[in-house]
Amino acid sequence: MNDLNPFVASVYEIWFDRLQGIRLPEKIRLIKKYQDCAAIYACADIIGLSKNLDEAEEQIIYMKKHKIGSVSYLNDNYPFFLREMNNPPCMLYYKGKANLWNTPCVAIVGARKVSSYGKIVSLQLAERMAKCNVTVVSGLAYGVDTFAHKGVLENGGNTIAVLGCGVDLCYPSSNKTLMEEIEKKGLIVSEFLPGTPPRPFRFPLRNRIISGLSQAVIVTEAGLSSGSLITAEFAAEQGRDIFSVPGNITQRNSIGTNKLIQDGAIPVVTVLDVEKNLGFTAKKEEYICDQSLGMEEKQLYDAILIEGETTIDFLCKKLKRTPSYINGLVTILEIKGVIQTCFGKIFIAK
Repeated sequence: MNDLNPFVASVYEIWFDRLQGIRLPEKIRLIKKYQDCAAIYACADIIGLSKNLDEAEEQIIYMKKHKIGSVSYLNDNYPFFLREMNNPPCMLYYKGKANLWNTPCVAIVGARKVSSYGKIVSLQLAERMAKCNVTVVSGLAYGVDTFAHKGVLENGGNTIAVLGCGVDLCYPSSNKTLMEEIEKKGLIVSEFLPGTPPRPFRFPLRNRIISGLSQAVIVTEAGLSSGSLITAEFAAEQGRDIFSVPGNITQRNSIGTNKLIQDGAIPVVTVLDVEKNLGFTAKKEEYICDQSLGMEEKQLYDAILIEGETTIDFLCKKLKRTPSYINGLVTILEIKGVIQTCFGKIFIAK
């Protein structure tokens, strides 16, 4: 598909998607039976469907003017993983790079009222996915979603924002700049017609697409009422891997993520756990240090760089040094800004 001139579905496909009074499962049944929306239109009188094409034709004019693409369930470019769902969208509307929905994808979702801990973890996980050439899928909501999108974009990676409204609307409005950046560098997608306003009941529907597009779902922070738990439920139904970041048991936003782990989700103990479990490989990058490192500092730095993340105990065995000596070097490297600590005793080379 040409990103500058997005593909627009036929008038019969738009007509069929706009039909009122017919539920999604019935629409999918008709599509599978007739294999062509023009054929459904030809039989509309028998089936009992309206044959008015006026609104569909107006919709196509609007979409072409605003560079909004659309792909029906019958199109070869429809996302492969969504086609396998029990209740796939009849149509997808999009702005941006439609080819991204067929790349390796991982969803990062979580609480809207995100803590500083949830923010840091979401940014770091998104950064790791960017380094593994994995597309990050999220919902452009407040909180974790926002930092998931930002974390991958800031590191030159790809991201997909799945909306609970039309792709020509921004919700929340505070993410307008972020949405514009995603449109240029990534993909915005929705099953809802352009102009469809955000409503509470549309977001759970949106969540099944977030998980459906993804190989795995990571929940970084969530209370018991968080919508991200609905995404995790869809992921379980769809046979996706579910990862959850453990949190402080005294914090409300950790109850949901900790319960996911209790119920069988894979705990994210370090930010490398996702790529290791899924078999992703991060791009090798040469670190260009602005300041010279001493021989022993460089030796420690290289050991951390090779491992990605490690522990004091491992470094002591690797370099055959005492914990106090390694701790001293770690402190120096932190001050110089070339490594950072995460989860207490885990060290990440920047």
